[in-house]
Amino acid sequence: MEDRSVIKKTYKLFIGGKFPRSESGRTYRLVNGEGDVICNVSQASKKDVRNAVVEGRGAAKGWGDTSAFLRSQIIYRIAEMLESRFVQFVQELTSEGVSPEVAAREVSEAIDLVVHYAGWCDKYQALFSSVNPVSSPHYNMSTQEAMGVVAVVAPEESSLLGVLSAILPVIVGGNSCVLLASYMMPVSAITLAEVVATSDVPAGVVNILTGMRSELLPVMASHMDVNALLLCSGEIEERKLARELGAENLKRVILRDDAALHQSPYHILDFQEVKTTWHPIGQ
Repeated sequence: MEDRSVIKKTYKLFIGGKFPRSESGRTYRLVNGEGDVICNVSQASKKDVRNAVVEGRGAAKGWGDTSAFLRSQIIYRIAEMLESRFVQFVQELTSEGVSPEVAAREVSEAIDLVVHYAGWCDKYQALFSSVNPVSSPHYNMSTQEAMGVVAVVAPEESSLLGVLSAILPVIVGGNSCVLLASYMMPVSAITLAEVVATSDVPAGVVNILTGMRSELLPVMASHMDVNALLLCSGEIEERKLARELGAENLKRVILRDDAALHQSPYHILDFQEVKTTWHPIGQ
């Protein structure tokens, strides 16, 4: 067999179910610990964030109106597709400097996490909704509703597990999301986009960008059509910036550490609004 050049992959963005290059045409080189270039990664611009929010807004209502059981089936499909690409994800994590043993454990935990949240799709309402006591002849009931579009800044120090732990609570509750992946460990995020694209997740529900926090976080935090922001960061200045810019349109800002979020249905609640209904009791 003749020698041939291996085709190097350029990791693109994931917006509206498609894989465009950055609107600006920029890329950056991802380099491993030995100084070798792993791949080229698209560097998203402010315009790419705005495009992703438009796609997320267009998908939010349809996804929010999807039955909880169907959302559960679709998210479980993500776990199936991750399982089929187990070796690929391990190899990609290893290329980013993670040991093979740790990489295999992370992929296993990521798959288990997807299954965990798939099971919550049709159960969190029962846990968090309530019938409220009132001193009048009414039934008073509170239920949870999706907020809409959620911007997510993934942990910088965690790759596949960090991205999934941030995305899943958002979409389980019927929201769409625009995610900014880790700058130094972005490979698994874009490969995850390929999984999402083949898992029956409607286009626009999950949008994944790669690029610099310093450039894109202010855009995500100040965007007037983003309903909430999840920032996984231990940097005091980033947290302060998110709070200040988010306050301009009363955006809900959730701050977490720079690590994968532990699994919990309360993370779903972070991106829900409470709807209370009053119904008179007939005499």
